[in-house]
Amino acid sequence: MRILIYSYNYHPEPIGIAPLMTELAEGLVKRGHQVRVVTGMPNYPQRRIYDEYQGKFYLTEERNGVTIERSYVRIKGPHPSLLDRLLLDGSFMVTSFPLAFKGWRPDVILSTSPPLPICVPVALCGWLRGVPVVLNIQDIVSEAGSRVGLLKTTGQLSRAVDALEKFAYRTAQRVSVIDDGFKPKLVSQGVPESKVVTIANWVDVNFIRPWPQDLENQFRRDNQLDGKFVVLYAGNIALTQGLETAIKAAAQLQQIREIAFVIVGEKSALGKLQSFCSTHKADNVLLLPFQPREKLPEMLGAADVGLVLQKERVTDFNLPSKIPVLLASGRAIVGSVLARGTAAKAIKNSGGGVVVAPEDPQALADQIEKLYHDRDLVNRLGEQGRNYAMAHYSFEQALTQYEAVFAALTEKKPNSLLDRISEGR
Repeated sequence: MRILIYSYNYHPEPIGIAPLMTELAEGLVKRGHQVRVVTGMPNYPQRRIYDEYQGKFYLTEERNGVTIERSYVRIKGPHPSLLDRLLLDGSFMVTSFPLAFKGWRPDVILSTSPPLPICVPVALCGWLRGVPVVLNIQDIVSEAGSRVGLLKTTGQLSRAVDALEKFAYRTAQRVSVIDDGFKPKLVSQGVPESKVVTIANWVDVNFIRPWPQDLENQFRRDNQLDGKFVVLYAGNIALTQGLETAIKAAAQLQQIREIAFVIVGEKSALGKLQSFCSTHKADNVLLLPFQPREKLPEMLGAADVGLVLQKERVTDFNLPSKIPVLLASGRAIVGSVLARGTAAKAIKNSGGGVVVAPEDPQALADQIEKLYHDRDLVNRLGEQGRNYAMAHYSFEQALTQYEAVFAALTEKKPNSLLDRISEGR
């Protein structure tokens, strides 16, 4: 098949949807398909165009058999206002469409959401070329925006977002979600259940694997963590995470000098956390910038416990991509997440971790102290998590599922609008 992937984020961006779409595109190529990716100039998570892409409006690259077509995006600083965010999404929506349309005609289009506005050029491209669209939903924007206070449930912007979501669902032939927990919300928005397919986010279990903590672990040595019980958070630092909870928990555990908290994230976000650490006198917290992707298995292996944090008002069906990654690394998880939510369900079902109430530093501190005193439990959770990841989050399994969805949609291809015009119909 010829497959067009329409994704705002892609390699070399290190976190979020970018590594997933990169692995999917390259995996499809290895199975004999032609893959073209329409994406923006890389900027995430710094919200700054990477140096080697500065000053470029369009750029085409080839990487591991994938044709990558990049377009200009309007970026303004690491902390964009709502207007800046709208201009960013709008700029990609406008500049990316010519790239998507002028290339070879695909058999199927896969697009990702968020960002939501790209559903407009995707739908237009699918309609003009007579191509089915598969919409992959990582988060439901209207729900997430209202939960974190970015959208008022009765405001004009909220109504516009809701209308755009319904347009995206209506114009896609299939909607893929990362967990069954998304389905009730989508059905309430008018999406037929038969249109929704669940394909979990995956992890490369050959790349992310258990790593020794002894002298072979350079990350531990470089950061003076030998002999420490390391509690690690690595990933995005944004409105939905609530890293302050981890810092407050760390402050309560300072009497146990062997426990060290390590937070790895974007440099621009670490400054505020440093101030918060100083205010709470949490000198057992180490703040580090993102590591190169090739160092990720070693960094994860340096931990005894991996943290998953969410604020209480986050959507019930939000599933952080770090959960499969932590499970594959063979490290126990402590999830400070909603007990009724999708994240808690994933952690509990895996047998690889424990769950405490979100935004409760005392509960988090108590659970970490319990694990510190019970290393057998820590090891058992890590082993169970690794086994679960290999059975349920395999990349090959997800790749096969996407292939099946694409193949089912391309068995009967409708003639494109351009084809019908050329035939005089």
